[in-house]
Amino acid sequence: MPRPLAVYVHLPWCVRKCPYCDFNSHAAPAELPEDAYVAALLDDLAGDLDLAAGREVGSVFFGGGTPSLFSAAAIARILAGIAAALPLGRDAEVTLEANPGTVERGRFEDYARAGVNRVSLGAQSFSAPRLQALGRIHAPQDTEAAVRDLERAGIDNFNLDLMYALPGQDVEGALADLRTALSLGPAHLSHYQLTLEAGTPFFHRPPPLPDDDVALDMQLACQSELEAAGLRQYEVSAYARPGRRCRHNLAYWTFGDYLGLGAGAHGKLTAPGGVVWRTEKPRMPRDYMARAAGGAAAARRRVVEDELPFEWALNALRLAEGSTLASFEEATGLSARVLEPAITSLQTRGLVDAAGGRLRATPLGFRFLNDVQAAFLPERAA
Repeated sequence: MPRPLAVYVHLPWCVRKCPYCDFNSHAAPAELPEDAYVAALLDDLAGDLDLAAGREVGSVFFGGGTPSLFSAAAIARILAGIAAALPLGRDAEVTLEANPGTVERGRFEDYARAGVNRVSLGAQSFSAPRLQALGRIHAPQDTEAAVRDLERAGIDNFNLDLMYALPGQDVEGALADLRTALSLGPAHLSHYQLTLEAGTPFFHRPPPLPDDDVALDMQLACQSELEAAGLRQYEVSAYARPGRRCRHNLAYWTFGDYLGLGAGAHGKLTAPGGVVWRTEKPRMPRDYMARAAGGAAAARRRVVEDELPFEWALNALRLAEGSTLASFEEATGLSARVLEPAITSLQTRGLVDAAGGRLRATPLGFRFLNDVQAAFLPERAA
């Protein structure tokens, strides 16, 4: 029986684009084209159903952009459309990303009634100067108020996004942010280093950031604090209380299948016979809505056999526990022997462990994960 399908829904507008962000997000117009965009999403879904093959949906993730700019009624329409097209699991995890500065008081109750049962809040920091340096539009107290609203709405499964190595930040500042976040009782915490992504204002005009040694000190100090608080690291930047790992993201990291709906969304689907397809939707919202209405939103690319080891490793090695070689064979239809040259090379450098038929990055390998994953890239003729 195939594993449950994940559905990612991209809602691409923000009040203002942050200078560090390289996601496909756009400044919101004076009036969101909410109805037109929801209609396009449902047309987009219909266009991908030949690859979904009636599989049960185990998770839905509304990402952005800032999905909380969309009304609860719009979220309900999208979920109803998904449920009409595919079996939606009774215990499906439904996550909504929200920025604290864009959530109106009391709206989480409406989102909960629409079907949302998990929320991811983009806190990023609890220092007003750090938030200002990041170009965020919310204040520290907005995140605390949003958590109280979640409690009133009965949503206790929530994630906080928190960054470290911020402009002007030291180790104590990173710990202070983390301790404030932990005091709010999140079920899950995404803790990641600010990086300068190509094409962003921060990349072209870098702010003064802590050096690599200080950033590592922050990471290690915060990981110790997270462990003591009962949030265990299960992925490079993801920490969770028992039973609260993000099921949707685990679908990515275990090389599961997912539909990608919305402007710029990517998907990965395994067709009958084991052929793996990658889908990609137009990045610009206007182009996306026009093409979705015409039934031609998705560009599809077949993942050829020699790319599958890298595609698998790119995801599976993000997990602290790694993945079994048997799961590689099940997901790709290939023999695990094709991984042996890369594994042998990485083992000699102390970057991976393959004991007991399970491949995982060592602590050193986790620090240099890009290099570990790149070892599985296909060799190309010169």
